Amino acid sequence: MEQLLNKLNPVQKEAVLTTEGALLLLAGAGSGKTRVLTHRIAYLISQGVRPFNILAITFTNKAAKEMKERVHSICEEGNQVLVSTFHSLCVRILRKDIEKIGYTNKFTIYDADDAERLIKDIMKEHKINDDLLSSKAVLSEIGRQKDKLITATVYANNIGSDFRKKMIADIYLAYENRLKSNNALDFDDLIFKTVQLLANNTDVLEYYQERFKYIMVDEYQDTSTSQYMLVKLLANKYKNLCVVGDDDQSIYGWRGADINNILDFEKDFNNAKVIKLEQNYRSSKTILDAANFVIKNNFGRKEKSLWTENEQGSLINYEKCNSDKEEAMFIANEISKKIKEGYSYKDFAILYRTNSLSRILEEQMVFLSIPYKLYGGVNFYGRKEIKDIISYLKVLENPSDDISLKRIINVPKRGIGEASILKASEYAEENNISLFEALSRAEEIPDLGRKTKSVVEFYNIMTDFMLKSQQTSIADLIDYILDKTGYIEELKKEGTDEALGRVSNLEEFVSKAVEYEEAEETEEPSLTKFLEEVSLVADIDSMEDGDDVVTLMTLHSSKGLEFPVVFIAGFEEGIFPTYRALTSQNPSDIEEERRLLYVGITRAKKELYLTNAKSRLQHGRYINNAPSSFFKELPRDLIHIKEKTDKPSNISFNTEETTNHYRPKPMYKPNISSYLKRDIPAPKNVSLDFGVGDKIRHFKFGEGSVLNISPAGADYEVTINFDNFGEKKLMANLSKLKKI
Repeated sequence: MEQLLNKLNPVQKEAVLTTEGALLLLAGAGSGKTRVLTHRIAYLISQGVRPFNILAITFTNKAAKEMKERVHSICEEGNQVLVSTFHSLCVRILRKDIEKIGYTNKFTIYDADDAERLIKDIMKEHKINDDLLSSKAVLSEIGRQKDKLITATVYANNIGSDFRKKMIADIYLAYENRLKSNNALDFDDLIFKTVQLLANNTDVLEYYQERFKYIMVDEYQDTSTSQYMLVKLLANKYKNLCVVGDDDQSIYGWRGADINNILDFEKDFNNAKVIKLEQNYRSSKTILDAANFVIKNNFGRKEKSLWTENEQGSLINYEKCNSDKEEAMFIANEISKKIKEGYSYKDFAILYRTNSLSRILEEQMVFLSIPYKLYGGVNFYGRKEIKDIISYLKVLENPSDDISLKRIINVPKRGIGEASILKASEYAEENNISLFEALSRAEEIPDLGRKTKSVVEFYNIMTDFMLKSQQTSIADLIDYILDKTGYIEELKKEGTDEALGRVSNLEEFVSKAVEYEEAEETEEPSLTKFLEEVSLVADIDSMEDGDDVVTLMTLHSSKGLEFPVVFIAGFEEGIFPTYRALTSQNPSDIEEERRLLYVGITRAKKELYLTNAKSRLQHGRYINNAPSSFFKELPRDLIHIKEKTDKPSNISFNTEETTNHYRPKPMYKPNISSYLKRDIPAPKNVSLDFGVGDKIRHFKFGEGSVLNISPAGADYEVTINFDNFGEKKLMANLSKLKKI
């Protein structure tokens, strides 16, 4: 072990040797935090701590797998340590003891699509029109409440006279009841229900406190209130808690992450020790200088500054292009040039603020025959054909799962329409039974008529599948379902490229099942555990280091990754930072955008490109965006500017930017007219209380998101994407649009 410790720098070594009590490791980007965590685990084991008593929590399966492999490579007993994501840990706890809070251990895990289907069913039953309230908005609000550990009952008691929240409260209560009757949990429930279980069952809590005497949590800055409470409960007895994170990389506030969890760590855990890992092993000095200059403009942060012994490196390339197409061509051509210089395709990442920017970049990759992989599209397990077969498996495992049952009852088509399903559902509700049990009594369901035969046949085939599931492997079971239902046969008859692609996806799914059952780390393969694994997988988990392809992904998805060459495309005001952040009344919104830029910059090891377009096609219209105001926060002597415009740059630099004392002027809050077409005067007597990106309500079309605003004579023309009616153009004053 001493030999391993000698490979660490002094600060890393101090972190490894500090094993008792609360410890906050402020780990800057590229500072070797995974090395510290793995060596710390190995050191604990070398000091006589049982691997069984060590828990390490990460945010992705990929990170968990990498950490476990690295611990095992330096310590033979390392593979006995539980390295898990929050959600996987909670599923493990719930499978063992969820009966104590009224569920069975065969519960189904609903993804966002399943959960939204259930919300839509409830809204239909409550006769709540989509024009008044969108299912996505309801699900998002319920998720926020669960993140804050607020139950449906507490939420309902605290809403006051707000009519909209009253509707959400009614849906939330019904949603919780339906989840329970379906023996199902949504993703937010996995942590929420685990906290509930531990907080209300002393015996269960004491078991896990004894089990996990040493706890380590990675990416602590991304924890939500519920995750924070889970960690606090588990660590409360022995208080040997080591959290690792970087407040400068807290970029998930929009999905419940609370940066105060890391900022207030010393208040929450008395006598906590703080160690800063500031030496960066990834990036050049130029790239780190740029990152430091940007992030120091945030006020809600702990003071630290990355440094490196790496070479100075090349200047940051700034490219201002005439159009988005020219921007994409520039990036593709730069990659082609560097490939000739000896780079591999996997050395490049193209990052962007929103997925909508990927299309034109993809087109240029195809045009120049550059192999690439896009992350953040439809997850493999979210594709229709895969979700269909997973739904079959879910019903076999949990017949109470009405949502999965409704998905497959007429897939492939077997003549059981919406009206028949509704009659069966009403019968189930009247008799307080599951939909599946109602199908077993098809002859008793009123008005089912000639559809009775189809329902009976479906019920019989499902019971046959249940019997088969007890006798065969998961892979053979999937093959059997595909054969008996005629699913593959129907796709082959369709004969289109898309249909044949779906057949290939299903074949890949069978391969996944074989892989799962043959994996060395799989203990006692079961359908329950297989469904867990496919339910908890994330898009980024499929990223293979060996794939020689250019990576295209959002800045959010890139956290934790590194590449020799990084392009940040769409570096424009209104895109990055977003209009929403620019016009927000909450200063923390712009600070989170700046942290996102810090993350993007620090993904680069050798070279960084910032690109933008003078004109960009957005939502079917050409928009002129100014360069990102973040650009002004970068010192002039770190930037190489080579513009693709026929006019000189309108970017100006403060003369102090090249000094160590540089701090740019605070960003102004923009006037909305600065984002409108420059050649049309703004209406004189109309003022808007909303901007691009805001949610608004229309008396007829309901809720929507503002895509674009442009002057139109005496009024503003507003382009809105309505939740239930698609994209429409309306006059702001005439339509009486109201900001939500």
